[in-house]
Amino acid sequence: MAIDEKETALEREERDSKTYLLQMLDICKSFPGVKALDHAQLKVRPGTVHSLMGENGAGKSTLMKCLFGLYTRDSGDVIFNGRSVTYHSTKEALEDGIAMVQQELNQAQKMSVMDNLWLGRYPMLGGFMIDSGRMFQMTTAVFQELGIDYIDPNAVISSLSVADRQMIEIAKAVSYNAKIVVFDEPTSSLSDNEIERLFAIIEGLKKKGCGIIYISHKMDEILRISDEVTIMRDGKWVSTDYAKDLTMGAIIKKMVGRELTNRFPPKHNKPGNVSLEVSHLSSKYGNNAIHDVSFSVRRGEIFGLAGLVGSGRSELLETIFGVRTKSGGHVLLDGRLCHNHNSIAAIKNGFALLTEERRATGIFGSLTIKENATMANLSSYITPLGLNNTRMTKDTDWVIDSMNVKTPSQKTQIRSLSGGNQQKVILGRWLLTNPEVLLLDEPTRGIDVGAKYEIYQLIIKMAEEGKTILMCSSEMPELLGICDRIAVMSGHRLAGVVDIKDATQEKLMSLSLKYM
Repeated sequence: MAIDEKETALEREERDSKTYLLQMLDICKSFPGVKALDHAQLKVRPGTVHSLMGENGAGKSTLMKCLFGLYTRDSGDVIFNGRSVTYHSTKEALEDGIAMVQQELNQAQKMSVMDNLWLGRYPMLGGFMIDSGRMFQMTTAVFQELGIDYIDPNAVISSLSVADRQMIEIAKAVSYNAKIVVFDEPTSSLSDNEIERLFAIIEGLKKKGCGIIYISHKMDEILRISDEVTIMRDGKWVSTDYAKDLTMGAIIKKMVGRELTNRFPPKHNKPGNVSLEVSHLSSKYGNNAIHDVSFSVRRGEIFGLAGLVGSGRSELLETIFGVRTKSGGHVLLDGRLCHNHNSIAAIKNGFALLTEERRATGIFGSLTIKENATMANLSSYITPLGLNNTRMTKDTDWVIDSMNVKTPSQKTQIRSLSGGNQQKVILGRWLLTNPEVLLLDEPTRGIDVGAKYEIYQLIIKMAEEGKTILMCSSEMPELLGICDRIAVMSGHRLAGVVDIKDATQEKLMSLSLKYM
């Protein structure tokens, strides 16, 4: 009997090695105070899209980092192309045929597009000089294959939009001719047209026999593009199903372990008198400049900002906050003229800005939660003897408790938290400054459905407490679900303001095309 069982196990192992391109079996990974992965598993077939889903903190990114050589797994086995592998660096993984497009962009900002694409593997001339001409041709060829030849290979990365930079990362992954390509929230900054282009790229990779691991919180995308779906919860494998057998409700229940009947919390905020007035506001910086924008927002109101990628939504928030130089117009708060020449002045005037890119402009990754939470409010902790550590600790406890941040302690490095928990810490950081106006740029970007609900609750609570809130989002259902009015940007101009009772996705889309 034991021999028969052993033979069956061996036969099954042999069959799996032929059926699956990649197998991650019983993967465990712990950090101080946290068991991030608990016998997690993932099996990917060639020529398929295998989506990986779960709440923030479920272990998805940790599992992928164990695959990609960013983390060393504590136990378990990774079988790729029929052989057991362990990568000690991303370079090893890439050279072996596994590429990853990460959610948080990590690019050399001052270097060119093609430098970022071929960094570490430059084509050489005579063995000692970079062959720039050949590198340009190689970049052009990759971009043409992917349909993104509108991006200039010589452009400096920092001059490009988040969406273009995302497409460059995708091109970089494809350029390795990888057999496994991991996409981590690839559409979070893409327009509808760019999403369709990405899906065409993925379809092309499938036809080549690549295995695609696709991580996203956008369930309509998952159900549309996936062949199979694996769901994780609390670092453990929950299920693997064919996408055609799943519904949105079934996915949510597996992810959160409960039914989530309402996508948005109930609203009880009651907007009062006009608090913020933006009058004929314009900014500098060429093609990204905003032009003659005017609107007003009431105290206790959630005022949405809609528009296509590149429409000027983020630029508007940054100009109000003073990190972009205005060329005309003015901003008033409660009738008082605000000279927000920079972020320091804006904070003193009662403004707070939650930026779109957590990693680049939000968190201080190597610092602790305590240091991140108190960063914007340091001046209030200064005493003749130095910083008031007791008060800093107390305020950090308030951030963790009131924002429901899941963390082992205040001393945990913020980069080890999930994206949703990082976002909560940043939101708490700004609330410690006691702002009157909160400027929220994509506050739920890359956050799962459960954490989104918590962020919505926090935003609504702040509005109920009388805060004035401007919220930019690429997701129209999100704006329609929690906003009182929605302003639509188009071509860096204000195309119109719609009351929520009159707002539809069709009307918002029509306005977003007004000046394009």
